[in-house]
Amino acid sequence: MKAYELQHTTGIDGWVPVEKPRPQPGPGQALVRIHAVSLNYRDLIIARGTYPGAKTPLVPVSDGAGEVVAVGDGVTRVRPGDRVAPTFFQVWTDGQATPEKVAHALGGGVPGVLAEYVCLDAEGLVLLPDWLSYEEGATLPCAAVTAWNALVPQGGLKPGQTVLAQGTGGVSIFALQFARILGARVILTSSSDDKLARGKHLGADGLVNYKRSPAWEEDVLALTEGQGVDHVLEVGGVATLPQSVRATKPGGHIALIGLLTGAPGKPDNTATGNKQLRVVSTYVGSRAMFEDMLRAMEPQKTKPVIDRVFPFEQAREALRYMESGGHFGKIVVSV
Repeated sequence: MKAYELQHTTGIDGWVPVEKPRPQPGPGQALVRIHAVSLNYRDLIIARGTYPGAKTPLVPVSDGAGEVVAVGDGVTRVRPGDRVAPTFFQVWTDGQATPEKVAHALGGGVPGVLAEYVCLDAEGLVLLPDWLSYEEGATLPCAAVTAWNALVPQGGLKPGQTVLAQGTGGVSIFALQFARILGARVILTSSSDDKLARGKHLGADGLVNYKRSPAWEEDVLALTEGQGVDHVLEVGGVATLPQSVRATKPGGHIALIGLLTGAPGKPDNTATGNKQLRVVSTYVGSRAMFEDMLRAMEPQKTKPVIDRVFPFEQAREALRYMESGGHFGKIVVSV
C-alpha cells in the first residue's frame, strides 16, 4: 500500500512517500481503508521537530475517515462496510483524561492515518452519519472535538452567551458553528477582511481585524458594551493570552488550545487579576465527546467548512498550504 512516513523532523520534506505492507487487524482491531485525511497545525510542528513525544519514523496525521474492510478477533463494535472516523486518542473512550489515555494520540504517540490502510483500535472508532462525506468526516477528530470540548464539557456554554473565536483555522470555525447551534453569539478575529466576511456568512455576530487593530481586545470590549466575552478559544498561545484575559468578562472561561505564536499559554489563574477566570488547557477529547458532538450536529446536518482538497500525491503541498496560513476552515487530502 501507499503511505507517507515522517522520516526526519527537519520540516515538510520529512514527509516521504513509501510503499508498506498492507496491515492485518489483530485482536480488538479494525482494518480501515482510509478515504480522506485532514491536516492540523500539530502535523506541521511535528514535522518541524518542535512537538514533544513524537518519534521517527512515523506515519503522520491524526485525522481521517474511511471504510472498515476487516476486523480482528473479539470485535463487535464495528463491522466491514461501516463508515468510520478514528478518535484522536485511541483509548480515551469516556471520563477524564489520564496520562495513559492521552499517550495514544494518532500521528504522534502512535502511527497516524496518512496511508491507504490503517489498523485501529475498534473502540477508538466513531460511526459516521450518512450525511457526512469521507472528506467532511475526516475533519472532525481533532479540531472539531477540541472546539466541542472547549465550549461544552469544559465551558458549559449556555444560550445567549458570547464566544470569542480567534482566527479562521479549523478549531475556530468549528467553534463558530457549534456556538451558533447552541444559541450563543460569536465574535471572530482575523487579519483578513475577506475571511471575516466569510465568517459573517457563517453567522458570526462581531468581526475584528487584528491586523488593523493590534489592540483587538478593545474592539471585543466595544462589541460587548464593555462587558467582555464569556468564553475565549485561545489558539494564539502565550503572545495573545494577555489580550484574551482583558477581553473576557469576570468569571469567564478561557480554553487554551493553540501554539500559533510558538509556545502555549499557561493555565495560571494568578495572571487573570481579580477576574476569577477559569483558564483551562484543552487537548482534544474523548470518543463520548465526539459522539455527543455528532448528535448536536444532526438536527441541522451541520457541515464542516473545507477550504481545499489535495490529492494524495500532493500531501506535502497541502502541509505547505497550511504553513502559509491562507486557509479558512480545514485542509483535506484525498487518499
